[in-house]
Amino acid sequence: MTVIAPEQTHAASGDVRAVQLAVVSGIANDFAPEMYLGLAFYRLDGGVTMWHAWTDGGDVLGDQVDGRALARRLDAADWLHIGDRHSTVSRRGRIRIEAYPLRPILVDVQSGERSPEDRRTKLRRVIECAAARTGQTPRPGLPRWPGFGPTLLDRKAR
Repeated sequence: MTVIAPEQTHAASGDVRAVQLAVVSGIANDFAPEMYLGLAFYRLDGGVTMWHAWTDGGDVLGDQVDGRALARRLDAADWLHIGDRHSTVSRRGRIRIEAYPLRPILVDVQSGERSPEDRRTKLRRVIECAAARTGQTPRPGLPRWPGFGPTLLDRKAR
């Protein structure tokens, strides 16, 4: 299993990352190989701590998916569309688990699966609205493929 740990989180009793890592490891053991897991720990203060984990072989396959997606110039709309085609979402108490089997995602990337145009339009509207509310100017186009592998996701976590 490969894990990207979030920034240090403190609680009254100390660092909760060790406990969260144990929970992430236990959850990951329930999934098949070659999976990417996005886990959200909802905190009592209203915040959320995100963890990224990969079951056996998932880290390598996730990076392979990302390399091919970037080479094909896939973007955030494609990432959402392809991910939604294969993901499952479950909960364990205050933990939300998004599980992505990477092998079928790789097949979609290789076959040229793309987001429908109406979804692209909606995503652009969301970005424009967020930019307007924060006084920013949106960049043209859509953000690039966010990633399913540790190389891209670790870059974003830092």
